[in-house]
Amino acid sequence: MRIILLIGIGSFLGGISRFLLTTFVQNKWMSSFPYGTFVVNILGCFLIGIIYALSDKGSMHIEWRLFLATGFMGGFTTFSSFSNETVSMITDGQFTYAFTYVAGSILLGVAATFAGIYLVKLF
Repeated sequence: MRIILLIGIGSFLGGISRFLLTTFVQNKWMSSFPYGTFVVNILGCFLIGIIYALSDKGSMHIEWRLFLATGFMGGFTTFSSFSNETVSMITDGQFTYAFTYVAGSILLGVAATFAGIYLVKLF
């Protein structure tokens, strides 16, 4: 139960942080380009890299890793998890899996979004 609470609190804080940072950045650079989301995703990738590197070194307790990586970063951006998983496949030499994961996630993700929009418009 303690782990679930840590992840939940982290996710709560990450979601709020994402909203605040996205809003701040987007208001700073008024544009139709989603600078706020872009900054959040890139920052999230950088932060999850730090979190997993510290965890791999043994410099971070498992509860902190779950709070930060699964909770906070999960609420902040899932793009960071996607990026970390891709890097893991590349460093493990699983280039075909990495390419399939990246291409499939982008293509199927965009297609699924269009499908969801179309489904709602249909009914």
